Amino acid sequence: MKRYFGVIVIIAGILIGGVMTYRSSSAKALEAQREADFTRIQREYLERVGWMRTNPDEASYRQELSPFFKTYFEQISAYQSRYKLSKDFDAYLIELEKRGETDDRIADRKAFYDYTRKVFDQMREGRYKPQWTATDKGMRLDVVSSDVVMVLNKPQVRLQLALWGAHREERTDGKVKKMVTSASFKTQWKLTDERGKLIGEMTGEDPSMKVDFPERFIAEFPPQMVLGHYDMDLVPNEVKKMEITFNVSSRAASGGDATATYLWKLEVPSGWRLGAGEKWEGAEVTERSEEEIDPSKAQKK
Repeated sequence: MKRYFGVIVIIAGILIGGVMTYRSSSAKALEAQREADFTRIQREYLERVGWMRTNPDEASYRQELSPFFKTYFEQISAYQSRYKLSKDFDAYLIELEKRGETDDRIADRKAFYDYTRKVFDQMREGRYKPQWTATDKGMRLDVVSSDVVMVLNKPQVRLQLALWGAHREERTDGKVKKMVTSASFKTQWKLTDERGKLIGEMTGEDPSMKVDFPERFIAEFPPQMVLGHYDMDLVPNEVKKMEITFNVSSRAASGGDATATYLWKLEVPSGWRLGAGEKWEGAEVTERSEEEIDPSKAQKK
């Protein structure tokens, strides 16, 4: 009788082991299927996004933005439902809590997440409506907004940017995979009065809080975008017109370079200007010819 009991125990052990192996195998198969589905959604997005990046007609680009993102996020929602995934898009925050890093480091990382999440929600909820847009060299630059914000107790104009289509490459360092995006900015501001007389100029390099791989913070973020902003000082009261030239350089993995130029000409809103008589702090005086400062004098000659 004891011998039979031993056989039964062995058989039961084999059965339990088989069930555990089956469950592990099924879980791996489900995970592989889930990753394949997510890759498919991103691939289909990248197949459609080429036209959005290069469409030269601003009006039709704006008309197509909402349905374009609607299609993508409907696929994402169906994918989350299919695999019973959270729809809070907060996996990065949960991961941060598990790391046990210092409060300062967590606060910095959360700030980048929040910055990315703001644009993500605009796209997902159909509220992404850029103030200005242009396309060049297969890349599109959007000025998403230009709000006056307080930075270190000083009012500044925050030009929030979104760049579509910069070249990038996934690299592997040991077991760690990382995405390397090539997108460097050089920006110039030309400030003139209502007659075109030069009042001042400003220059800038890369935007502040540059996010060159938004999917690091939200995996479902539309791929191949770069986010960032410039905080611009309020300009002298006599400035009425502004030209902003954005130069963006991007190098492909194959070695080719693309340098895109975007020129935004605009009437300066009153909220961007200092009050009458207020001094433009931090300004430097440089020598220029009269003709360069005032084009009307060159025309008279």
